[in-house]
Amino acid sequence: MASADDVKKLAALARITLSEEEIDTFTKEFEGILAYVGQIESLSVTPEVNRAPAVRNVFREDGEPHEKGKYTEKLAAQFPERDGQYLKVKQIISHD
Repeated sequence: MASADDVKKLAALARITLSEEEIDTFTKEFEGILAYVGQIESLSVTPEVNRAPAVRNVFREDGEPHEKGKYTEKLAAQFPERDGQYLKVKQIISHD
């Protein structure tokens, strides 16, 4: 059976302040909560219930979303500088 001291300790752990009236109320409710949680002990759980759900792929099938190179030239044409088939960019890493 839960006592008022148990409720006070629980309130301290939760960092809440309770009045004496609230302590009495929670002492009575504490027993009901423990009895409800105690019902878990009486459950009969079979391994089938605890197994992981079947693994399935939720992504699209692998493959080409469009033909290869379809947009390459269109994108490269908008680039400011090219050197043959390469696109030139400003150096961002120095070797100093």
